[in-house]
Amino acid sequence: MTNQPVTHSPFSRVTNWVRKETSGGILLIIAAGIALIWANTPWRDSYHALSQTVVGPASLHLDLTLATWAADGVLAIFFFVVGVELKRELVVGSLSSPREAAVPMIAAVGGMTLPAVIFVSIVALSGDTSSLVGWAIPTATDIAFAVGVLAVFGRGLPRALRTFLLTLAVVDDLLAIVIIAIFYTEQLNFAALAVSLLFIAAFAAVVRARKVHVLPLILLAICAWFFMHESGVHATVAGVAMGLTVPARPIHLENSDRSARFSYALDPLSSGIVLPIFAFFAAGVTIVGFGTEIFTQPVFFAAATALVVGKFFGILLTTTATVKLTPLRLPDAIGLRDLIPIGFLTGMGFTVSLLITELSFGGTDHMAPTKVGVLVGTLIAAILGAVALRRAAKKPRTSDMNLDGILDKDTRPI
Repeated sequence: MTNQPVTHSPFSRVTNWVRKETSGGILLIIAAGIALIWANTPWRDSYHALSQTVVGPASLHLDLTLATWAADGVLAIFFFVVGVELKRELVVGSLSSPREAAVPMIAAVGGMTLPAVIFVSIVALSGDTSSLVGWAIPTATDIAFAVGVLAVFGRGLPRALRTFLLTLAVVDDLLAIVIIAIFYTEQLNFAALAVSLLFIAAFAAVVRARKVHVLPLILLAICAWFFMHESGVHATVAGVAMGLTVPARPIHLENSDRSARFSYALDPLSSGIVLPIFAFFAAGVTIVGFGTEIFTQPVFFAAATALVVGKFFGILLTTTATVKLTPLRLPDAIGLRDLIPIGFLTGMGFTVSLLITELSFGGTDHMAPTKVGVLVGTLIAAILGAVALRRAAKKPRTSDMNLDGILDKDTRPI
């Protein structure tokens, strides 16, 4: 967001650093690395004891482990920011024009379908039918990681590529949230769900008031989250729903829209605290003691392969077919060859993939190898994406990359 006050206090310098696209990815890697190392040291029992520490009132059904609080509670803030950013993209951003948004949206669907098919095929052929419930694990893309790698290694490529990746990843995450709400809700309490929706409606009314009062919004958000949690729907869905209610155009004669202000204010909290906390509790998989066995499990191979191979070919094949067989074209300044690094970057599942792993295999023997598969797949996708970006940046570009017969206009580099 622009026109923000310039300050130079230590706190402002930290928050400004966290707002950088590369910083969120760095903090995620550090948090995940600490957890993974700790969980495989002689002191690993202390890590698991910390993860399983129960906090919260039992009378409200909130006596949850810290790991569950990280996935169900803290992560809701991240999904609220995702909802806010999605609302802005839908109203004034890359998703506001159906023609511009069509190709990355179709690509997102293809990039979710093929990984699911590959995951199901691998576990089904292995005879491990109990793992089929995890079919959605490789469908997600970690926005923070993917955009961060693009920012670091995509210098010199057109900014339109970032918009394409962001659009694809936002649609990807939105569909993943829908999948969580529909397929990973075991028992639905309609009364609690109705109350949660009422609080979300109240939040929508207050957030559009002439003057925004933070405390009432926080209280309404907590109540909406609580009743969504009670309903059986994953509580992070409440975060997305409330994010989508934030106005994306200026109202009440304001100079800027509230979605941009909310995103600017919450980005440091989401990227600097929320995602690292979730990564810390989600990535601590104990490999010691398994030997090489953990790497031979069908779910490990299915998760890693589906993320790297499924995402890449799902996006490339779907997009190529779309631009070759329909009147739709890639956005200005983007060619089909640019989808090679994009396809790899979307294989970085991490956050949402680990969340769906928890929902699919929590408390079972499948969880550890699947999490390792997600981590390995994300790492391989990041490396391949970085290499592909540097190679793409060195190649000469034409004046009509998307072959729509119109000279490219916005060729500003990343």
